[in-house]
Amino acid sequence: MPDQPTTNQDDKPSHPADPSRRRLLQAAAAAGVVGTVPAIGEAVTPRPSRIVPGPLDAKLKAHIKHVVVIYLENRSFNNLFGNFPGVSKPLSEVPAASYAQKDRDGSVLPSLPKVWGGMVPRGQNLGGKHYMIGEEQISGLPNAPFALKDAEGLPLPESVITRDLWHLFYQNQMQINNGKNDQFVAWADSGGLVMGHYGETDKNLDLWKIAQQYTLCDNFFMAAFGGSYLNHQFLISGRTPEYFDAANTPAKKKIAVTEDGPTGVRLAAAADNPASALAGRPKFVSDGAITPDGYAVNTMAPPYQPSYIKPAPGGDSMLADPQDPSTLPPQTYNTIGDLLSQKGVSWAWYGGAWQVALNYKGGGEKPNFQYHHQPFNYFKQFAPGSAARSEHLRDGGLGDSPISNKFLADVVAGNLPAVTFYKPQGNLNMHAGYSDIESGDQHVANVLEHLKKSPQWKDMLVVVTFDENGGWWDHVAPPKGDRWGPGSRIPAIIVSPYAKKANVDHSFYDTTSILRFITRLHGLPLLEGLKVRNDAFAARGALPPGDLTGALSFA
Repeated sequence: MPDQPTTNQDDKPSHPADPSRRRLLQAAAAAGVVGTVPAIGEAVTPRPSRIVPGPLDAKLKAHIKHVVVIYLENRSFNNLFGNFPGVSKPLSEVPAASYAQKDRDGSVLPSLPKVWGGMVPRGQNLGGKHYMIGEEQISGLPNAPFALKDAEGLPLPESVITRDLWHLFYQNQMQINNGKNDQFVAWADSGGLVMGHYGETDKNLDLWKIAQQYTLCDNFFMAAFGGSYLNHQFLISGRTPEYFDAANTPAKKKIAVTEDGPTGVRLAAAADNPASALAGRPKFVSDGAITPDGYAVNTMAPPYQPSYIKPAPGGDSMLADPQDPSTLPPQTYNTIGDLLSQKGVSWAWYGGAWQVALNYKGGGEKPNFQYHHQPFNYFKQFAPGSAARSEHLRDGGLGDSPISNKFLADVVAGNLPAVTFYKPQGNLNMHAGYSDIESGDQHVANVLEHLKKSPQWKDMLVVVTFDENGGWWDHVAPPKGDRWGPGSRIPAIIVSPYAKKANVDHSFYDTTSILRFITRLHGLPLLEGLKVRNDAFAARGALPPGDLTGALSFA
């Protein structure tokens, strides 16, 4: 059992009357996860804000000098690792009553719906075979998880790009359905596809073999409900971006309409919403990016270039048009990067194809760069022209070679900072809809081989994980936390000379566990979002997500 951190009860929270902090607490209180929020100017009860080092912390500091986070895309645990040896709740042992999906009225579906729009809607020629699998070709499947197959009933190769699936804030909560995980089909835009997984072919993956050598975490959840945008924000800040003035701006049209109040979890169905998932995709009054009380939970555009919103006509070429309803105003609260910089700890985010996207300054073609996958580009302190941006937001380059991939070049040279985030370019990140499994799998294996040969490997910890589930079903219910998550279960592998070998770690983790590990390793104050989540678990008499130390051994 790893040493548990203790807390310093004398530490005072910073900026107790800060509007951003107050709104974060108010949102949690409205969702019933923390106590009453004090009035403006009223004293806030001091809470622990730092970890007091214990015996394990000395070992961490002595052995771990470099943390590398490889952040992939959109796969649930079941989708890739459901029957991995040693997992506590294997997919093969899930009883039918637990996986049977329910329709929108709560009745059990007699079968899975068609794969709306087709499993492989765009034709792909691979190995002399043409793949284009329409919705009529995959229909009448039993109400159960199934191995992905082609129209001839053969296992679907990992090199085929399937269609994308909804992975959104409200839909994820409606699919989880209070922990029953029985309405993934009902509230998906892809019909039965959400129940698909890679079956026996997942054993061919390099990631599977890597997990066999090191530690696979089988109880690791995405920090926030929904999609890539919000979970990238939680990876660096542990909280949800704010747009409190949205109702007074063009962004008003982006506000969601919920049926259960401003802090609710269910979207209001449209009048023409099909009554059954067998009849078609669900329809909503307004499936917006912004909650009624002003939090940006689904994808919005970065306020700075590169952004999918072009500069305003005649405006600053390095800004996204601030009057466009999809542009999120710059955020100003602390990120993990700010705390590391304040402590003098080196860090960087390497984004694949970042520089190429920058060269277009908005609106141009880009090779596989996804704008919302650079979370620091939403923050004022990392605005174009700032010293922080120049130092910490780095181009990851392109491809698999240290010649073209600048992240790998720094790996080979032993020039990585103490904390590194690496986001592969789009076609190498495994995101359904534009990326296949095989390419990303091989890329990660290549990256890990370079890391192992790096002069920095001897004191390195690598976390290979995914931002979110991509809409794919998982049968393990996430623990109840705060208003924002945790969401569905995702894979995570801990690779390090100090990772337990051939191990499956059943500890409860989520994306914020990465922040918690970095915080503990470098003696940082807790980010406000982590404090709020801690309070939510404490209110239920439960422990918050762990800090990954359960996966390590210094024996």
